[in-house]
Amino acid sequence: MNRTLIGLGGTVVALAAVTGVAVVAAPGDGDASATAAAHKPVERTTLVCPQPSSSDVAETTWTAFTPKGGRGKKGSAELHPAARAGDGSGKGGSGKDGDDKDKGGGKDKDGNAGKGDGKGQDAGSEPVVSSTTPGTPVTAETDSAEAPALVGTADGPFAPGWTVQQTTTVSAGAGRGLHGAACSAPDTSFWFPGASTAAGRQDYVHLTNPDNSAAVVDVELYGKGGKEKAGAGSGEGITVPPRSSVPVLLSTLTAKPVTNVTVHVTARTGRVGAQIQAADQKAGGDWIAPADDAQPRAVLPGIPKDASSVRLVVFAPGSRDADLKVRLAGESGAITPAGSESLHVRGGMTTAVDLDDLTKGEAGSLVLSPADDSSDAPRIVAAVRVTRGKGSKQETAFIPSTAPLTHRATVVDNPTDPEKGSSAAHLALSAPDEGAKVRVTASAGSGGGSPRSTTVTLKAHTTKDVLPPRPSGGKGSYAVTVERLSGGPVFASRTLAREQDGVPAFTVQGMPDDGSTVAVPHAAQDLSVLNDE
Repeated sequence: MNRTLIGLGGTVVALAAVTGVAVVAAPGDGDASATAAAHKPVERTTLVCPQPSSSDVAETTWTAFTPKGGRGKKGSAELHPAARAGDGSGKGGSGKDGDDKDKGGGKDKDGNAGKGDGKGQDAGSEPVVSSTTPGTPVTAETDSAEAPALVGTADGPFAPGWTVQQTTTVSAGAGRGLHGAACSAPDTSFWFPGASTAAGRQDYVHLTNPDNSAAVVDVELYGKGGKEKAGAGSGEGITVPPRSSVPVLLSTLTAKPVTNVTVHVTARTGRVGAQIQAADQKAGGDWIAPADDAQPRAVLPGIPKDASSVRLVVFAPGSRDADLKVRLAGESGAITPAGSESLHVRGGMTTAVDLDDLTKGEAGSLVLSPADDSSDAPRIVAAVRVTRGKGSKQETAFIPSTAPLTHRATVVDNPTDPEKGSSAAHLALSAPDEGAKVRVTASAGSGGGSPRSTTVTLKAHTTKDVLPPRPSGGKGSYAVTVERLSGGPVFASRTLAREQDGVPAFTVQGMPDDGSTVAVPHAAQDLSVLNDE
């Protein structure tokens, strides 16, 4: 008889650190110290970046960064081309029928070339972006209309807080402007308020599968009358092959044009990354990131002070109606938008409202909360479509409801020396409940320099527009990390702005917690596994 002794505590720690999934302790003998959770750094992180653009006049930069402090000395962080697998209906992807080959990636400014071969990461393709040192950003760029989606992993000291930004400038045509997307972790469910199938809009949901087995995905659309009837295409049972990306044109999934829709993406099998690229013929466009998980309350941080219009889109999953209070946490305190003090959202239906003159010259964060402060209030997801400029010089960006920053969050691709017509990156830091204190740190630049930090104090019920420090002597682009030091929950976002032929192009990325650690319970006993000979 062979006896194998397995340390349960060590096994659980290893499993949680690799998967990034919190593990629930089994019932013990009542010793609280035995089952108390400890936070351990994750040891492996997976991210996917959607296909940047099919435009011939688009230029894309990818920037990757991991904060210092991860455990171990050996590890890597690489993003490889995903194969292009059409649009899920045999019609090709992104308007190029039948083109299912990935013909090019980017060229790494630090010496790595992403050639791409259409076969995905496991076919020996070279990385498009490859990090070499935690604490220093690396960048890659391309102007190819066939630039692929990217899939990749980081492990060892590169895994905790690994952050990748994809920024694309489209100089003409539908969606012209600045498109920014924070590359995201794969999951099985996503909500996207604020999409559209109306005339003049081309919204694609990009589904990217990072794994070695196929994923099967459903895409559902909900308008003001509930679930939309299917159009020429079907959103059910979309197969996303391994290491591949499938773009789906939303207007093919509805029987008639719908101005404001909420999109629900669910994976029946496997997991995917999902983001929506919205392109408007007149008002530019941007990526729509997934909203935070449905909650009774939603916070949407970082509405610019010069917003010319703000459209709020809210959806209440399920059959229960939601009654909400609408507040703006501005620089001087919370205010109630005139004429929009409250909002009624019918269950299973999308509600949209235009908030005229919302910011009144102050950057702010929109806060939606239950009207009766009930602990059993219906859950909601929300997003705002923000427009800057007027007439033919408009540009649009989207801000979804964002999870709070409980420990640390990072954004990358902040310019150390903004080009003419561009502005420095701005942070919106909001403390909608009670005051808080955060530390803002600029990393070294991708071209050198030294980190710099500053401490910011936030008053309760306010949003502060913060120009982050720049690295000392830095060149290229840099990362900004925000750490909550004390006080209540903090909600944050980053805005990049770049004037483009008189158009105030901009993009906004939310800054939820980076998930660099995972809660792992201690174990009070070992498992003895007996194997008979």
